[in-house]
Amino acid sequence: MKIITLEEHVTFPELTGLIPEEILRQRSIEHLPMIQRVAHKLADIDGDRLCSMNKHGITMQVLSVAGAGADLLPVDEGTRFARLYNDALVARIAIHPNRFAAFAHLPMTNPAAAADELERTVKTYGFKGALINGLTQDCFLDHPRFAPLLLRAEQLNVPIYLHPGLPPKAVADAYYSGLPKHAGDALSISGWGWHSETAIHVLRLIISGTLDKYPKLKLIIGHMGEMLPMMMARCDDKFKINNAGINQRSVSQTLKEQVYITTSGVFTLPPLMIALETFGIDNVLFSVDYPFSSNEDGRRFLDSIPLPVNEIHKIAHLNAERLLN
Repeated sequence: MKIITLEEHVTFPELTGLIPEEILRQRSIEHLPMIQRVAHKLADIDGDRLCSMNKHGITMQVLSVAGAGADLLPVDEGTRFARLYNDALVARIAIHPNRFAAFAHLPMTNPAAAADELERTVKTYGFKGALINGLTQDCFLDHPRFAPLLLRAEQLNVPIYLHPGLPPKAVADAYYSGLPKHAGDALSISGWGWHSETAIHVLRLIISGTLDKYPKLKLIIGHMGEMLPMMMARCDDKFKINNAGINQRSVSQTLKEQVYITTSGVFTLPPLMIALETFGIDNVLFSVDYPFSSNEDGRRFLDSIPLPVNEIHKIAHLNAERLLN
């Protein structure tokens, strides 16, 4: 069975090293133990990563940049940095073109340049869309400044993968400070905060009417839907049409029409069953979240799903092939 995974990460130290150390210490996740433990795996493409893919039957990974990136740099420097990163990424995956694809790394502090870089990488390199890490200068994508990027993604017919990022300082101080050792860091990211932040990001795009402005734009979110499946009915109840900015479609209708979810890093059946009941089989795609989660655990989970073979194929590869063209 063909298996395509969509939330699989890389970090190239030679590029991260171009970012001033002071900026990295203050505004990136490079210092966190979870990053340091897998730094060697993030830097690798055709070594242990490919061996693991072969061992566990992963046909293709769609790679994206994790951690420090263009959004940490001044506008002009960030634009050049994103282009450099994408050029490096395409050079690395060209060695195994049937095993790797990529989502573009974008200079989000310059939305017009981000739109142009998305178009360049899609048309020149065949990239499958873009992955965006959290907020940009404390702004979500519903801010009007990001209109050029959303419009361009819609025109190019490529999705935007909304991945979480570090919380703004005010949020971190209020919600995640005062906890022992690294507990606050863990709670702020993969322990909970990342998931609630991304859910809020999607809901803002819906209730602000932003997705109504771009009805053909496709979004992808990871971690079995970032808690949105279990809250879908409540969101419909609390954000009724013609209330709170919603003027065309319900939350659930918009989610089903424009948002796709991956299984990245969540390998138990109850969240999957809720996702299937709410988003539907055509909107669920398999992913691992490598190297933060293992291909072995992901494949074991995929093999355990109690669905007919044709539906397993949808999750494993058919939905991804359709969404990513």
